[in-house]
Amino acid sequence: MPEEVLAQAASEMLDWPDASGKRCGMGVMEMSHRGKEFTSICAHAEGTLRSLLAVPAHFKILFMQGGGLAENAIVPMNLSALRAQPGERGHTDFVLTGTWSQKSLAEAGKYSDTHVAASAQASGFTNTPDPASWQIRPGASYVHMCSNETIHGVEFQTLPDLKALGSDAALVVDFSSQVASRPVDWSRVGLAFGGAQKNLGPAGLTLVVVREDLLGHALSVCPSAFNYQTVADNGSMYNTPPTYAIYMAGLVFDWLQRQGGIGAMEAQNMAKAQALYHAIDTSGLYVNHVHPDCRSRMNVPFFLRVEALNAAFLAGASAAGLLQLKGHKSVGGMRASIYNAMPLAGVHLLVAYMQDFERRHA
Repeated sequence: MPEEVLAQAASEMLDWPDASGKRCGMGVMEMSHRGKEFTSICAHAEGTLRSLLAVPAHFKILFMQGGGLAENAIVPMNLSALRAQPGERGHTDFVLTGTWSQKSLAEAGKYSDTHVAASAQASGFTNTPDPASWQIRPGASYVHMCSNETIHGVEFQTLPDLKALGSDAALVVDFSSQVASRPVDWSRVGLAFGGAQKNLGPAGLTLVVVREDLLGHALSVCPSAFNYQTVADNGSMYNTPPTYAIYMAGLVFDWLQRQGGIGAMEAQNMAKAQALYHAIDTSGLYVNHVHPDCRSRMNVPFFLRVEALNAAFLAGASAAGLLQLKGHKSVGGMRASIYNAMPLAGVHLLVAYMQDFERRHA
């Protein structure tokens, strides 16, 4: 979270001011989600986000709950029947690039007939399969991809054009850890979803951006609160939404605008990633295994060639105020997550520490 956003939220915790600066006598957590105060907060957040991400008018923006993991079930419950015949389980295709797309595949299997269209598992998830090699079934309702895999540090630099590949399937993108870090080509997207807790705000809010023609196809087993048509018809107010998380996300959207928008954030994210990858690639101690063409700008995993130094590296980093650098337990090593709120100066501090550590342990 950007520091100035946290400071603003703190100043408004007990008494929220409206756009004119008039205090309303209560904090956001005390508001009715249907009251004029919160509905103005929600409308502002949605409008600002639509402008920031350049979301076309024929897409609905939904504020939901459950995180990306819940969407792994909610998406097939809503979209798997798009092209299914009566009485047939819908066909859903998946591109496997790491842990999160694997989880998506497993969950969707409860509601649809799944198929792996492409996989990078043979490489240890160190690259992304060329879209030209994807084996998409003719009857697939959608093709699911995770645009950035946080654990393995693999990211798609561009979204595939399924029509150019000869497929009429909708492209579903889990952009939880990539959203608002770079522009989105909405002409190639049917639905994009993501938990807010990487680049948009605190945990608790899930963003869904869905093309209108994909609404209204939910399976009968889909709970009403998870039916995209129902959520859209009720302006994300069918059930009580995560009000404070929406408010916080709205503050982040305003902050992103003040930074110059998504284009400016992309330029900063590129600078941060380039600085860190350069430090790793020119080092004799650190190594990153991901192919340079698909290295993540958001999550940079790296390993010490001498694993016995791992504990000392983490202890020294913590003493220097560089926290949460331990890699995911499934892959080990280190991982620097450099989301939008991490300033370039923070990456430079990490690089300086890494270089100093290497000099002392050469």
